[in-house]
Amino acid sequence: MSELTMTRGSRNVFADLGFAAEEAQNLQLRSQTMMAVETWYHASGMTQAKAAQALGITQPRLNQLLKGKIGEFSLDALVNMATRAGMRVGLTIKPVAGVRVARASVAKSPATQRKGGQARRAA
Repeated sequence: MSELTMTRGSRNVFADLGFAAEEAQNLQLRSQTMMAVETWYHASGMTQAKAAQALGITQPRLNQLLKGKIGEFSLDALVNMATRAGMRVGLTIKPVAGVRVARASVAKSPATQRKGGQARRAA
């Protein structure tokens, strides 16, 4: 019998599945929001048609959400639905331990470049 190896997950199943960091974060946020809206729907006791109306979407669109069709929904659309369902949606942003980010330089436009220590002004 062969030994099993267990690998600790990253707390984001999408990252563990190999998605790029940016996409994995977006998918995780969409998934969490979809689950919250689905929980609201089941607790509401409404029909799909009534719930869809309350969420400002069509019944077929709600059905897509209930079937987990994550690719059909933007984070923006899901936040709007959750808000219409009476939820407060928040986003927590914090640095990842051990990740160093290089400082980015921002190109200055001619209007904001300095000349002799003074900001240039249009005449």
